[in-house]
Amino acid sequence: MTGCTIRAARPEDADQICVIWNDVIANTTITFTNTVKTIKDITDMQDARPTRFWVAAQGQTIAGFATFGPFRSGPGYATTAEHSIMIAPSFQGQNIGRDLMQALLGSAQSEGIHVMVAAISGSNANAVQFHAALGFEPVGHLPQVGRKKGQFLDLILLQKILGPDPDKTPRGA
Repeated sequence: MTGCTIRAARPEDADQICVIWNDVIANTTITFTNTVKTIKDITDMQDARPTRFWVAAQGQTIAGFATFGPFRSGPGYATTAEHSIMIAPSFQGQNIGRDLMQALLGSAQSEGIHVMVAAISGSNANAVQFHAALGFEPVGHLPQVGRKKGQFLDLILLQKILGPDPDKTPRGA
């Protein structure tokens, strides 16, 4: 047991989510963006994705988060989603990511999401292994499509098929 509670994100979690996300943005190449998140960015995402934004909380401390949203625009992609998951460094290696992903994937499946995509920086071998352990399968490798910190970075695509029901329409589609 991780000692964390997995629950839907709340507006009051936004500041801690920003700290986790912005550390990754500023100090790693595991995300290709350089644009930091604001509390408003996070609360807007929470408002737009009330059943699609999860946190791992240990008391008042947010240990990590996971969220999902559209993979691509257009009605043909309505049952495919892409996710982000980040764990604060001091909480890594405690199965929090696995617990968050179980909640996230369950929520996605209940909403009619058929396929979950993981788009992972080639510099993040641990994330590739993590997703493989959760049943994600490699489906693509895009060499040097990202650039950050003066280097070109590969993008690794993995996916997991969540459910067999092609007739279930996701909410909001």
